[in-house]
Formats: sequence, C-alpha cells, structure tokens
Amino acid sequence: MPKVVDHDQRRVELVNATWRIIARHGIEGATLREIATEAGFANGALKPYFGTKDDLLTFAFGHVFSQTNLRIERGAAGLTGLAAVRAFCHEILPLDETRVSEARIVIPFWQKALTNAAKAQLHDESMLQWRLALLGHLAEARAAGEMHTALTDTDVVGHLLNVLLGAQITAALSPDEHAPEQLVAQLDGYLHLLSTGD
Repeated sequence: MPKVVDHDQRRVELVNATWRIIARHGIEGATLREIATEAGFANGALKPYFGTKDDLLTFAFGHVFSQTNLRIERGAAGLTGLAAVRAFCHEILPLDETRVSEARIVIPFWQKALTNAAKAQLHDESMLQWRLALLGHLAEARAAGEMHTALTDTDVVGHLLNVLLGAQITAALSPDEHAPEQLVAQLDGYLHLLSTGD
C-alpha cells in the first residue's frame, strides 16, 4: 500500500527548515539544496512543493503571518480595549527565539516585495488585516473611557505598526541592543500615554 503523504505538513517542515537555515546563514545561504538537506529531503523532492526559493519564501511569509494570527487569537481571547491591544502587540514583538526567527523570514520577504507586485499585495493585505483588528480594539478602548489621547485611532495604529515592524528589524540585526524587557517596557509606556493623554 503506498505511503500517504501529508503535503501541508511537508510544506510546514520545509518552512521550519528554512527558518533554521536563515538563522544560521542568512537568506543567501538558504538555497533549495540546503533547505532540503536541513529538512531531511532529497534535493529534487522539493519541486512538487516549491518550484523556486521565491515560492518557498512567499509560503513562509504566509505561514508566519498565520502562526502570528493564531497566537494573537489565543493571547487576546476574552480581552478588549487596551488589554487586547497589548496582547496583540506581544505576539508580534520579537520577544523570544520563535518571533525572532519569524522576523528573519519577514525581512527578506519585504525586500522581495519591493519589486514584486504579488508579494507587495500579500503584504498590504496582511497589514490591512492587522490595522482593522487594532482599530477595533482602540474603538473598544475609547468607548470604555480607557483612552484620553488627542491622537486619532488611525495615527495610533500607524505608530504601533511602525514600532512592531521596526522591532522585528532591530531584533534580527542587533538583538543584543533590544532585550525583550525593553520592548515590553516601551510598549507599556506608549499605552500608558494613550490612557492618560499626557
């Protein structure tokens, strides 16, 4: 009887292998041959899943985004307003090795998106989803009297996303300069300013 192959699981295994290779050697070192070896596959075995490294990188970005959203859903379950915003941000900030590895996938994807319309659209759609979620939480915070800032919710969301995405770059390039405790303290300081209006 032929062996049943779980193709989705194989793709995830390849993404995880890609994370490990990028963490050790950077995106240029993440050749299909290296990724196949890391995942325990024969080199040609990748072709049915990803024709090119570009295809793999796009899938990896989508997988990272999905995994982050699952964590956000779990972390913010039962929370509203600024507590939900804080939980949301914690799942994107590079506070542990998993999130730092995700940043190492996202950064080269951004580089590719600069010159690839399909990748740029995927990124834009992902960020729109996050913007809408944050706007919903901020609306809850305003309705509950938790926010006293004169900034618009749109400006607050823009600032939060700039901080979150910037932290991913910092964590990948100079992790020793930005400890998780610092990132959490910076986020909490900003949320405090939103609540007090100072």
